[in-house]
Amino acid sequence: MATQNKTTETEVSVADFLANVDDEQKRADSFRLVGLMSEWSGFEAKMWGPTIIGFGKYTYQYASGHGGTAPMIGFSPRKPAFSLYVYSPTDKSRPLLDELGKYKISKACIYVKKLADVNIDVLKKMCLESIAYLHEHHECACREK
Repeated sequence: MATQNKTTETEVSVADFLANVDDEQKRADSFRLVGLMSEWSGFEAKMWGPTIIGFGKYTYQYASGHGGTAPMIGFSPRKPAFSLYVYSPTDKSRPLLDELGKYKISKACIYVKKLADVNIDVLKKMCLESIAYLHEHHECACREK
């Protein structure tokens, strides 16, 4: 039986959530990311679960039967580092990692301490490539744009 996705879009205000980010630099970087990702995606920021800020959405389905809806791109201003949900493993995205700047990566996201550590132009390319990948491989809101 398929399980329910815990991270879903909410009605919580992004501005209210960010106003409670303790670290002043992280809060300023967060508001900048909201502006940039909104511009790049064409979608306004929405809260997903209690801590993720997402832009647009797509539907996925795994062979196991598990599926759900997730933001096309997004981030979370966590205490140790930003979690950036902007990466799809494509032939165009992989080389961009070499140009991104100072980061760590896991299967699902890229971790950066502050925006000054990364090349914003490269981050934009990664976001656009991820949106293009989702458009090609999933049902997503990007088809409406």
